[in-house]
Amino acid sequence: MDSYNFKEIEAKWQRYWDEYQLNKTAEDDKKPEFYMLEMFPYPSGNLHMGHVRNYSIGDVIARFKRMNGYNVLHPMGWDAFGLPAENAAIKHGIHPSKWTWDNINNMRRQLRQLGISYDWDREVATCHPDYYKWTEWMFLQFYKNGLAYRKKAYANWCPSCKTVLANEQVVDGRCERCGAEVSKKNLEQWFFRITKYAERLLNDIERLEGWPEKVKIMQKNWIGKSEGAELLFKVDGTDDVIPIFTTRPDTIYGVTYIVLAPEHHLVETLTKGTPYEAIVKEFIEKVHRMSEIERTSTETEKEGIYIGAHAINPVNGEKVPIWIANYVLLDYGTGAVMGVPAHDERDFQFAKKYGLPIKVVITPEGETLDPEKMDKAYVEPGIMVNSGEFNGLKSQDMIKEIIRFVEEKGLGKRKVNYRLRDWLISRQRYWGAPIPIIYCEKCGTVPVPEDQLPVMLPTDVEFTGQGESPLAECSSFVNTTCPVCGGPAKRETDTMDTFICSSWYFFRYTDPHNSEKPFAKEKAAHWMPVDQYVGGVEHAILHLLYSRFFTKVLYDLGYSPVDEPFVNLLTQGMVLKDGSKMSKSKGNVVSPEEIVDKYGADTARLFILFAAPPERDLEWSDQGVEGCYRFLNRVWRVVGELLPLYHTGPRVFTNLSPADKELRYSTNYTIKKVTEDISTRFNFNTAVSAIMEMVNALYQYADLSDEYKNPDVVSEALDSLVIMLAPFAPHITEELWHRMGHNESVHLMKWPRYDENALIRNEVELVVQVNGKVRDKIIVPRDESDEVIKKMAQNTEKVKAFIDGKSIVKVIYVKDKLVNIVVKEV
Repeated sequence: MDSYNFKEIEAKWQRYWDEYQLNKTAEDDKKPEFYMLEMFPYPSGNLHMGHVRNYSIGDVIARFKRMNGYNVLHPMGWDAFGLPAENAAIKHGIHPSKWTWDNINNMRRQLRQLGISYDWDREVATCHPDYYKWTEWMFLQFYKNGLAYRKKAYANWCPSCKTVLANEQVVDGRCERCGAEVSKKNLEQWFFRITKYAERLLNDIERLEGWPEKVKIMQKNWIGKSEGAELLFKVDGTDDVIPIFTTRPDTIYGVTYIVLAPEHHLVETLTKGTPYEAIVKEFIEKVHRMSEIERTSTETEKEGIYIGAHAINPVNGEKVPIWIANYVLLDYGTGAVMGVPAHDERDFQFAKKYGLPIKVVITPEGETLDPEKMDKAYVEPGIMVNSGEFNGLKSQDMIKEIIRFVEEKGLGKRKVNYRLRDWLISRQRYWGAPIPIIYCEKCGTVPVPEDQLPVMLPTDVEFTGQGESPLAECSSFVNTTCPVCGGPAKRETDTMDTFICSSWYFFRYTDPHNSEKPFAKEKAAHWMPVDQYVGGVEHAILHLLYSRFFTKVLYDLGYSPVDEPFVNLLTQGMVLKDGSKMSKSKGNVVSPEEIVDKYGADTARLFILFAAPPERDLEWSDQGVEGCYRFLNRVWRVVGELLPLYHTGPRVFTNLSPADKELRYSTNYTIKKVTEDISTRFNFNTAVSAIMEMVNALYQYADLSDEYKNPDVVSEALDSLVIMLAPFAPHITEELWHRMGHNESVHLMKWPRYDENALIRNEVELVVQVNGKVRDKIIVPRDESDEVIKKMAQNTEKVKAFIDGKSIVKVIYVKDKLVNIVVKEV
């Protein structure tokens, strides 16, 4: 055959697949369905190696399932809204829409170049009005069912640009655009009530049997269920009450101070007009320059300030000072915590730093604790002391009793708390799905009627990076009429968090051209839930949790046939170079396009699948890429060499020579191995390795004289090789398949089944050692006696050279593996 010209071959078959719509999904009720989905990308401009890995993994599974008789849905789309498009608009003077669509067109071209078997007829882009119309519709369903609400919340604020900043735009406490110090601004913003679903999201994690355990643990921790009590601390001299959640009500008698979040509404009330007002404001401004991560980090120094007020401990009436501190967040729990320094390490350190009292209320059994001599908090169970009627009782037994006690006296109640907070969905940006809400002075907050969707993003906007969102500056967008009274009204100018767009896209793929609904329930029922989802572990919490939340809401409202979106989840590892993640700043980026141009898409795919198991990080290797390219050339040559013996007719496997049997064994063993590796473990690396071993066996067979080659054995081997390699390297295998005389695509072939009889070897190859060192190999009948095998091992010419003239001490035979002859000098 001619040489392997990957550029010509890959372009040729990509055109063929498009022309014959080979990857288009038909809704075929005769076949079992399989929904294969990789997380869709943000259209940043170019694919990176992480994309190549993610989509190659998904493509192998999709092609394998098709060959095994499944009707496979394998779609692709674009998570296309987001901040980078606006930054590009500000920096380069290009509209976010043009920037985004240019990037989509380029990345679509690159995906086609990789030969990924997507049904492009189902492509979606979240920034297209046909899509975000339904994202807006989703918001309205949440709103109508009490799951969307508006309240004040703090946002990052740049005083120089006079604009709200996303967390990503704040670098070391400063605006990435102008370098000004960022503060916080209290704004009316929209939330989704995900906390209403906290218990279901937590409980249903146990149903996710096909998810990695680490992802399930991450979700459990993020939801963060804890059981305890909400205790009511009255503010001294006022009618105000501060509810505080605690998991340790048994320590209530040890409270010596309480701490409010700096943003707590009572802070301003209690300090206004007092000598503390100025210093408290100064402290709050300092805290607002910190991120939430900094504030809650164990590495961050805990700082606080007394605000000049006291609260009353509900169980003993003691007055305790009220502080504010950087480590307490407003929207976690009640935005207030009780300080029990004797029995909480963080509280202990804080009390020591600021000279606050330490009161022991639990001691080890038979011991006493002197707060003056304590060098750390005592956090273990023990015997209660200084705790009124509970003295002398075991603390772990008293948690429930104290909850009962405060409930009876109206001082608190049993409560379950979640770390999970309601989802802040407002973004003060242009490039996102508009929130379909209108504000009317007469009618108040009015949802946009569904028949008026989509609320279109205007195109006549300016991107300066200064002032409010471009939407807020666009009078043609802001000014509208009230759908209720017809009077003048204003639109909401916030757009939605892009996580909303990606929380339901897998439903849209099932019915992407529906102009009447986001998707028909019967079509969703045909495909959902997604059978196999593939994506990075960095999405383990937010995207996956939000997708589960959306699916449950849609299920409850009668739109979704399922209440969990993904049956199985595979989180692939990163692609590293020189031991670290590829990044431009480190100068270690490898461009997929350059690799495809130099070696071909099949080589790029094969390497990325062969170099490591999918769930582990993969170290990039130029030598590894070259090795995969050489391997594909070997496949090309060996098929070409054996092609004259190939035929498509019936095959009979009788009167086989030992070489025939050995090749049949290799072929059928490889079928068994590759099938198991793909279907049960996704061990693509070992599957490719097995195919490589089979190619070695084919080369050994090809070295025989033609009269010793069996056309039936060759034909079986070539069929199996090309079909098994097809999911990994789709272009070269398509070319070889047609050169073998077939008219149909290799990707429409049935996956080969192995012949059990071919795996029964009547002969076995044994290693022969002398004093533990390999000296020869022998082939013996599998059912031969041990004694005969030992004699055969001693009688080969190579072995004789090492044992002649020496005394044989013993001969050790390990069945089907080796013979070791132990000798010594005479």
